[in-house]
Amino acid sequence: MRAAVVIPSRYGSSRFPGKPLALIDNKPLVWHTVERVKMCKEVDFISVATDDKRIFDVVKKLGFNVFMSPKTCKSGTDRIAFLAKDSLGKYDIFINVQGDEPLIDPILIDELIKSFKEDKSLEYITAAFKIKDEKSINNPNIVKVVFDKNGYALYFSRSPIPYNRDNIKTNYYKHVGIYGYKKEFLLNFSKSKMSLLEKTESLEQLRALENGKKIKVVIAKHDSIGVDTPEDILKIKKYLRIQNAKSSR
Repeated sequence: MRAAVVIPSRYGSSRFPGKPLALIDNKPLVWHTVERVKMCKEVDFISVATDDKRIFDVVKKLGFNVFMSPKTCKSGTDRIAFLAKDSLGKYDIFINVQGDEPLIDPILIDELIKSFKEDKSLEYITAAFKIKDEKSINNPNIVKVVFDKNGYALYFSRSPIPYNRDNIKTNYYKHVGIYGYKKEFLLNFSKSKMSLLEKTESLEQLRALENGKKIKVVIAKHDSIGVDTPEDILKIKKYLRIQNAKSSR
């Protein structure tokens, strides 16, 4: 089974236009994401998928694989499915790493790919990280997930789930921005209609659950700081400064 990582990257973010090209230490955000993925051991191919020529030209100049996808693609999953039908048709597993995850853990990506290889019944996989601060639990920009005892997702929501009525000791998990798909599942999923829950929460993965599909959830060992706003760039810069200071000791 051969695995391809595709990094969907679009220019027109409503909260942060031009986000993939925002500079962090004089390198565009998308460069940092690709460099993290290049650390993986289980990945056979890495590419960026974009509908914007500005991003295409920058990624090409950096020496990375990049494909243009139609502007009609509504999501990153649709961009990957477009490539899986033709350009990347020889790959069996597709990992969707969000372009705004410059600190994504390469070990986590490898773990998702290994899960597919070890359990042939898996079709769809993602990751979660244990939330450690109350602000995140109530933040609608941080998606929460609950899963069963076998590690399969029960629901994803922008609301705090589970609702803790009697204030008992419980854990909350944030959804980490990474997905893995078997090729056949990906192609079928991209052709399916948006579901009511998906529209309500604006969460694509709910379409799979609403159609009776199972999503495996891997627990990440490390958190990942995503970039949603220009202010998040400052958080990434601060994190990298701290890491560089530690490594130089």
